[in-house]
Amino acid sequence: MPFDPFTLMCLLIAVTLLGLGKGGFAGLGVLAVPVLVFAFPPTQAAAILLPLMVIQDVFGVWAFRHSWNRAIVAWMVPGALLGVVIAALVAAHVSHTAIIGVLGVISILFGAWRLKQLRGKAVVLPVHAPPWVGTVAGVFAGITSQIAHAGSPPFQMYVSPKRLPHTEYVGTSSVFFAILNWSKVPAFWALGEFTPETLRIVMTMVPVAVVTTLVGVWLIRRIRAERFYVMIDVLLVGLGAELVWSALR
Repeated sequence: MPFDPFTLMCLLIAVTLLGLGKGGFAGLGVLAVPVLVFAFPPTQAAAILLPLMVIQDVFGVWAFRHSWNRAIVAWMVPGALLGVVIAALVAAHVSHTAIIGVLGVISILFGAWRLKQLRGKAVVLPVHAPPWVGTVAGVFAGITSQIAHAGSPPFQMYVSPKRLPHTEYVGTSSVFFAILNWSKVPAFWALGEFTPETLRIVMTMVPVAVVTTLVGVWLIRRIRAERFYVMIDVLLVGLGAELVWSALR
């Protein structure tokens, strides 16, 4: 399928962001939808990205299959599935932009607070919130993921303070979002979003999706743990700003 240069550029950037995110740079994938809506309607952009995310999840989960936190996933997944259902049921009655905007503000404040701790040279100790907080975070991750593939900030806000080994953090993220993304497929299918045109676009982008995921895996394994968490907090602030900007446009 031929693309004009601008559309192709948007596709390549969006899929690369997804791939690096799935490979371990948690949160970058949130930027994929805003990039792709420059070339496609929002619903089609989300429908193009979901199958690619599912494919990338296979490689991400396989790469980190021996390093993921089962307890975190067990507590977060039920909430995430509930969040997907809630978002699907109230989609026509709730302002998506308001939800995304509030999430963005919370992400900025939380990420900035974490970075202030580091800048002040405070010892950033692990914070282990009660497990049920993970279920609540899962609900918000499910809602925002169903609306705009933006489930990463709630996940980061719950898991990042635990200061897991960075490969365990990435593995936990990979497994959690693999389950979450598969749970969204029926809703997208029922809404008729997977049109023949959309699926043809998906097929042309599969090689890019796979290669960029593997590149992300290769890079993340070469980053020191302390730098990883600084990067996560910086990304959280940046993602929050992007979500607020998206809500205000």
